[in-house]
Amino acid sequence: MNMNYCTISRYHKYKKTGVCVLLQVITSINDIKQSIKTQKENHSTIGFVPTMGALHEGHLGLIRQAKKENDTVVVSIFVNPLQFGKNEDFKHYPRTFDNDCKLLSQVGVDIVFKPEASEMYPDGFCTSIIPEHLENKLCGKSRPGHFRGVAVVVLKLLNLIKPDIAYFGQKDFQQTVVIKRLVSDLHVDVTIKVLPTIRDQNGLALSSRNAYLSETEKNDALCLYKALTKAQAMVNAGIMNTEEIVREMEKIITHCKSATIDYISVVDPETFESETKVRSGDVALLAVRIGKTRLIDNIILTFLMVLAWFSLC
Repeated sequence: MNMNYCTISRYHKYKKTGVCVLLQVITSINDIKQSIKTQKENHSTIGFVPTMGALHEGHLGLIRQAKKENDTVVVSIFVNPLQFGKNEDFKHYPRTFDNDCKLLSQVGVDIVFKPEASEMYPDGFCTSIIPEHLENKLCGKSRPGHFRGVAVVVLKLLNLIKPDIAYFGQKDFQQTVVIKRLVSDLHVDVTIKVLPTIRDQNGLALSSRNAYLSETEKNDALCLYKALTKAQAMVNAGIMNTEEIVREMEKIITHCKSATIDYISVVDPETFESETKVRSGDVALLAVRIGKTRLIDNIILTFLMVLAWFSLC
């Protein structure tokens, strides 16, 4: 089998001695199929976390949850060319495989699947998946074809890994909705779990693309979270008009000189249709460029609970 192992030295916190950890890395489709077949024959449940590498605490949180809920955890590392546009950052997307191996060994991942593009998309590959009604809204407007590329690679990975549960982060909200619809429409036998966005201590959503930001830009990027929390605060104050909410969010973003707005919207969480009045569960989403770096973030808007006795007074 075409397997290799990343050997990572890890410090044992009890014995204070170095421990050699072997992290299984599989690069071929035939080998991952065989490995998954073995797991299934052993009746192991499989948790799967698909990534493009450049791992951070957001990814590790997904992996830790997968470890709690499954016998075996598989992580894929694949920078998918189909989801990048012609003028996007495919060639420059952060690739930090050695450090990724170190992090994955520390959290106890069982299998890493790291195929090349030629393995995933051999000569003659021509199949596309079109998530109609979902792909041309929000991020899809400025990234045509992006969600088709996401749908293709996720379906291929789900077919190969055959997980019981696949884990995604809320930061990529539109992507998670597309994937849930894909799984439902095509009857893929997997549970999709979406976990809350992981943020740094200042509120910035963790993202591999944060590596592009200078220290000044990282500070500027906090305007995204400030705008989202402003939206929730307005809802808490009883303001439900989405135009008014979006205007206030825009003021916060435009106050930051390095920021350029792609979109700000309050939408239905399943259809992405714009709302005129906020309903509980609607999502405020935004895409903003900080300098040259495009960042996305979102918040699920909720209503404050009203005490039952209050309504009886």
